[in-house]
Amino acid sequence: MSNYQIENLEEYFKVYRESVENPKAFWEEIAENHFTWKKRWDTVFSGDFDSANIKWFEGAKLNITENCIDRHLADRGDKTAILFEPNNPNEKAQHITYNSLSKRVNKFANVLKAQGIKKGDRVCIYLPMIPELAVSVLACARIGAIHSVVFAGFSSTALAARIKDSSCKLVITSDGSFRAAKTIDLKGIVDEALNECDCIDSVLVAKRINSDISMKTGRDQWLQPLLDQALEVCEPEVMDAEDPLFILYTSGSTGTPKGMVHTTAGYMVYTTYTFKNVFQYRTDDIYWCTADIGWITGHSYIVYGPLANGATTVMFEGVPNHPDYGRFWDIVEKNKVTQFYTAPTAIRALAKEKIDFVQNRDLSSLKVLGSVGEPINEEAWNWYNENIGKRKSPIVDTWWQTETGGIMISPIPYVTPTTPTFATLPLPGIQPALMAADQSELIGNQLEGSLCIKQPWPSIARTIWGNHQRYKETYFSAFKNMYFTGDGAKRNEVGYYRLTGRVDDVIIVSGHNLGTAPIEDAINEHPDVTESAIVGFPHNIKGNALYGYVTLKETVRTRDKNQLQKEINQLITEHIGPIAKLDKIQFTQGLPKTRSGKIMRRILRKIASNDISNLGDISTLLNPEIVAGIIQSRLSQ
Repeated sequence: MSNYQIENLEEYFKVYRESVENPKAFWEEIAENHFTWKKRWDTVFSGDFDSANIKWFEGAKLNITENCIDRHLADRGDKTAILFEPNNPNEKAQHITYNSLSKRVNKFANVLKAQGIKKGDRVCIYLPMIPELAVSVLACARIGAIHSVVFAGFSSTALAARIKDSSCKLVITSDGSFRAAKTIDLKGIVDEALNECDCIDSVLVAKRINSDISMKTGRDQWLQPLLDQALEVCEPEVMDAEDPLFILYTSGSTGTPKGMVHTTAGYMVYTTYTFKNVFQYRTDDIYWCTADIGWITGHSYIVYGPLANGATTVMFEGVPNHPDYGRFWDIVEKNKVTQFYTAPTAIRALAKEKIDFVQNRDLSSLKVLGSVGEPINEEAWNWYNENIGKRKSPIVDTWWQTETGGIMISPIPYVTPTTPTFATLPLPGIQPALMAADQSELIGNQLEGSLCIKQPWPSIARTIWGNHQRYKETYFSAFKNMYFTGDGAKRNEVGYYRLTGRVDDVIIVSGHNLGTAPIEDAINEHPDVTESAIVGFPHNIKGNALYGYVTLKETVRTRDKNQLQKEINQLITEHIGPIAKLDKIQFTQGLPKTRSGKIMRRILRKIASNDISNLGDISTLLNPEIVAGIIQSRLSQ
């Protein structure tokens, strides 16, 4: 069927047109021909954005693990499903075949059942990037339990809030985790979190770092002995298409984290289809996404999308700079990785280091490079293209969100001509719209506005756990009968989309609306700058003025700062105009970031405004220690 894997630009336009003109027929054909169903659907699609009550493949019965595992066993049971690369390069990698994965998932599913977990119960998973994380996710799906993975770098406070919000019954964790040369006491963090929670009946603990930990009698049990006793067969629970598959929390710009609920059938169909196309996956490829399964990228493009396609998916426990900055490229060379999907933050960090780390490795196996998590700046795009892809592996600069479930706007490699910093064209079934402040749609090219999506797609999150009203207000109240992404975007002369950052990252200076992303792009073109972040701060005359946090390359940190400030503002003047010049520039050792690499502008705004009394919980940041340094430097100005 031509609809399934798109192989040239003419075909893309044909398929895209079909998907927009008749979305029901388009998604029905894909669902019918590429998945295993226990019962066919009664209705392909119903609902709209006004009611925020969306349903796909209603009436269908299925189990997603049959599509990710069981249906592959006859033809590719001995193929590697998950290739686990440990933190320590001297520890042996694990090649987990589809046959082995099937047994491990079934055993784990039977352990959960023995703990009293049943369809609809919520299970919190707080594990490092070890095989048990992927196995536990699939084991929950096998029995119809709803998994809630919490990234194992979050604090006990953040963990407790997520457990309580969805009333989880069981936690799966480990004694600890490795991070480069350090270990982290995960079980201690869980114990602290559970002092705040009364809904948890039991805690299952995997052994990873073999540390001495306390086990609470009657609640805590070691996982491995239970798995050893469990049966290898577990019949999959029959699920409705719209039964919840998982809850995944995403931080709101204000208020408590939002528990996004993704359901079973639509999510499966969309992530499987987009994985196949965005990465142009072929049978013997070795695919590697460097994200953590604690994020939506890991859910959709380490676990569900790749496995539903019968792929080999790499799971990496470590970090890019351990034991040195060549670690990513060692893994690519050793395993002959064909698709490599990572974040701009990682690319920028690696680009700062000596090029020897790249040049001494054989990266000739690479066919597709991917970028995810934030818009990629031009300097990073060019470095990635030239040094990693050798100008022969297309870069898919993917735009999507926790809420969308799967990739929405992206080049298709070897199909869509790429342009640095542009996510290019929408995938089939996705109808973007640029909206003006007066609610009108901006028709035509070379325009900029708020990015919305016109029609529902199969993998859209269905609600916020326990708070459908907040779901409606957050995503569907800004523009009538549209999903509002919260992002700004521009369309260029050929209709390509470029994300310009969060709409709330627009600062009004002397009546001018200034997006932070273009200013940051201009600053980042300075040869001595690694990265930057712009925020607004109160100004008596302008209302708001611009405050720049700029991280310099280590080799130039002793340069004259006054001269650097002049050069940076000159670049901004050249690229945007003098209106966008910065009133204040603070040079930093780094920027505070979430674990997925997003810059925490909320914290930077408060520091710029000298409002440091309540920065909120910063323990969940990737680098909380950076914040103290920025505050100290600010106060000494």
